[in-house]
Amino acid sequence: MTARRLAGFRAWLWQRATAVYVGLFAIYLLGRLATAPFESAAGLRRWLSGTTVWVAFGLFVVAVLLHAWIGVRDVILDYVKPPALRLALLAAVMLFLAGNGLWLAAILMEVR
Repeated sequence: MTARRLAGFRAWLWQRATAVYVGLFAIYLLGRLATAPFESAAGLRRWLSGTTVWVAFGLFVVAVLLHAWIGVRDVILDYVKPPALRLALLAAVMLFLAGNGLWLAAILMEVR
């Protein structure tokens, strides 16, 4: 098996793994909200500051960002042919996702 085929398989595998985690966490979160909704922002903050939930939510954020990067990157690589435009779009997407990731990390750190 060539390295190029493995690279595509690796991206496919990462995207499926992140989709599973995001889906499971979303089901957990919806179940939590359905069975015991938060009475206030302070209650949400208290729940989110628990170590297990804090780590799980952090992994959720990383999984969403990685899933988005792989999907958008593959679309750009498949459909945008001019190299300069491709590079510019990949850089813009990467900066956007990194900015969102840093913003969410700051929120999580504030909760902690």
